[in-house]
Amino acid sequence: MSIPKEPLPGKFFLSILSAKWELFWPELLELLRQKWGQEDYLSDPIPFTQTHYYDAELGTPIYRRIVSFQSLVPLDSLPDLKLFTNSLEQQYQREEKRIFNLDPGLITFERLVLATGKNFTHRIYLGKGIFADLTLIYSRETWQDLPWTFPDYRTLTIKNHLTAIRNLYQQQIQSMRSTSK
Repeated sequence: MSIPKEPLPGKFFLSILSAKWELFWPELLELLRQKWGQEDYLSDPIPFTQTHYYDAELGTPIYRRIVSFQSLVPLDSLPDLKLFTNSLEQQYQREEKRIFNLDPGLITFERLVLATGKNFTHRIYLGKGIFADLTLIYSRETWQDLPWTFPDYRTLTIKNHLTAIRNLYQQQIQSMRSTSK
């Protein structure tokens, strides 16, 4: 019999896509800091060229930034994180189109999970209209793709950013464990 216990918290991060950074970036970053505290990782803009899925809505050229925050979060907070980021996307809309796409996710030692409102065969319903998308697993000291991993998350560039965030997470968990002894 398995005995239920609370898992370790996860490392919250956002992947932000936009072609119009000048319209929102400093203000949005400040809102994110107010909500989740100081960021501990912020990538430079990364060209988003693996798909044209967002071109009509966001414009072109699209760039991604990846940001993570110092505070760790409970794993079951993913639906609330997604609902909040959805509200930010709506708040900043122009002419009924988003000017940015916010993809919240959690990194743990074993995996990267993104939150989505879209159901699919491999996604698990979490509640509040939100599903968990198991996007990557961490095994043998590297990120492993899955058959459904998004093309951009398959790239070494994105995986290097995610590894840097996972390393921050590992340091935080080690610090948390040594403090609780």
